[in-house]
Amino acid sequence: MRVLLAEDEKSLSRALVALLEKNNYSVDVVYDGEEALSYLEAGNYDVLVLDIMMPKMDGLTVLRRLREKGNSVPVLMLTAKSEVSDKVLGLDMGANDYLTKPFSTQELMARIRAVTRSQTGQTTSRLSFGNIVLDQTTFELSSPVGSFRLANKEYQVMELLMRNPRQLIPTERFLERIWGYDSEVELNVVWVYISYLRKKLSALEASIQIKVTRNAGYSLEELP
Repeated sequence: MRVLLAEDEKSLSRALVALLEKNNYSVDVVYDGEEALSYLEAGNYDVLVLDIMMPKMDGLTVLRRLREKGNSVPVLMLTAKSEVSDKVLGLDMGANDYLTKPFSTQELMARIRAVTRSQTGQTTSRLSFGNIVLDQTTFELSSPVGSFRLANKEYQVMELLMRNPRQLIPTERFLERIWGYDSEVELNVVWVYISYLRKKLSALEASIQIKVTRNAGYSLEELP
């Protein structure tokens, strides 16, 4: 999943980026409200973690403009304020959830998982297709015969496939969602991770496969 983090406190931003990347998220970070809106217009994000108190444009204004443009990306608001009125205002303006600083890292990750699940209609943290299950909390890919704990990019590639079964996903989309728009990574790196995942699916005796469509992309399909 791809996260946009809008937080002007640099030390906290660094800590949150490290936490999110450790939990297999791709993260872009911005430090003011105007930059947040710019990134949201150009990027495709699964969730926005948005601080209220930011320079140039505060988080509530960012949220209002975002919703006015019809952008429904899940938004988790962060603030040092604990007043009920601020929470109510943020939720009424379209925030999906609210977290007051200081917060525990476990609670932050749980709330991010919750707002992204509600957006996609998921009821649990487990994605399944065929006899394969991908656990979004433990990062394990499993079947009745065993399991593998996936590394960061492997997990993100598999998650994108599992969220979009039977859909052709262009190679460029993998690069944009996992490595980022500004990445200089070449297209063939996607094939490297697809190859890793194919071997794991084979070892798990999967009833599904990653299908390659030449010069187009990849899709997750049931075995014939």
